Amino acid sequence: MTTNGRCWAAAFGLTLMTAACGASDTDAGRESTPIQRAPVPQSEFTPVEIEATIDRLVAEINKTSIQPTQLTVLLKELDGFFAPIATGANRAMGELGAAERVTGNVLGTNRASTEAMAHQTRQIEQAATEGTEGIAITPFGEANMDAIDDAVAKGIPVVTLETDLASSTRSIYVGIDNTSAGNTAGETLLPMLPRPPGTVIVHGTEEATWVDGVKRTQAAQAVLANAGYNVLVQQLNYLHEAEDVEALKAAIDAADPPVVGLIGVFSVSYRCAMAADAAGLPDLPIVAFDFEPQTVAYMRQGRIKATHVQRQYYTGYLGPYIVYGIKTIGLGATQQMLAPQLVDGTRFDLGVDVVPAEKVDGFNDFLDEIGAEQ
Repeated sequence: MTTNGRCWAAAFGLTLMTAACGASDTDAGRESTPIQRAPVPQSEFTPVEIEATIDRLVAEINKTSIQPTQLTVLLKELDGFFAPIATGANRAMGELGAAERVTGNVLGTNRASTEAMAHQTRQIEQAATEGTEGIAITPFGEANMDAIDDAVAKGIPVVTLETDLASSTRSIYVGIDNTSAGNTAGETLLPMLPRPPGTVIVHGTEEATWVDGVKRTQAAQAVLANAGYNVLVQQLNYLHEAEDVEALKAAIDAADPPVVGLIGVFSVSYRCAMAADAAGLPDLPIVAFDFEPQTVAYMRQGRIKATHVQRQYYTGYLGPYIVYGIKTIGLGATQQMLAPQLVDGTRFDLGVDVVPAEKVDGFNDFLDEIGAEQ
């Protein structure tokens, strides 16, 4: 971690300690200390428009008198891909706590995958029972929906993070628009390809139950197909890497016309490079998704030309602020503040960072500066 990153983390630690002290009910309705956001390091990767939207929301909240509120943030996990989400959520809770507005916790399931969904449902129910006044959550799927709807029916606003449940009564979703993200990934690969004909393999999903995944896959597929390429979707196998790479290699070997590029639209997309190497085609252009260490290593080797990184830190950071905004200024006013990034009135599109291989170290430094490295 850089010196600036360490200083920011230290300042945040003090803020979080203040948040843990909470505010008493006697504070309700009085003027409060204005919310002070931690300064964001300036970089070419700083999402300026998103920062401006957050500042606008905070300024509107600061016009209100203090309303001590208990919030709960429920994440699928607290490490790996979700570590930056946890960092952002904790930082926002700390800033709101320092202004005597919010108390609460950021929790993960800490369970095996087969138990995690049921455990998260129990967490929602317990939070509602114990008096939480707002929930931000990375839901596992529709099995959580009844618990979310029950919480909303009790007057508890729910904001979904990273994974949406649009058919639930959640107020707002914060994350990427998967169709837009897939389009962006396809457009990134296009200039690297030779002219058609040729086959491009999309390492994605066609599983109908994974709606967001299918949207991202189909969007990338459409961009490449519309450009005249034969596009094959190779179903990813998250749990079994060797089998996944072998299936990708087999698809490369069998393709007619020959494969001219690959695109991975999920975190294990570095496997595209593994499969291309196994097929004896190390020069195939490949673009990836997310910022896994293996992806970064292949980018430094020049094997992966670019990746598309979700803004997990901002996913977590926005959650508590949006929930508190709904509680204090109302849903309509909160939506108005979020309007520049709000799609269909309920989906906050964070977009993705397009990181070319030659800028991987600069982007890594930016993540380090904000404490969002994975």
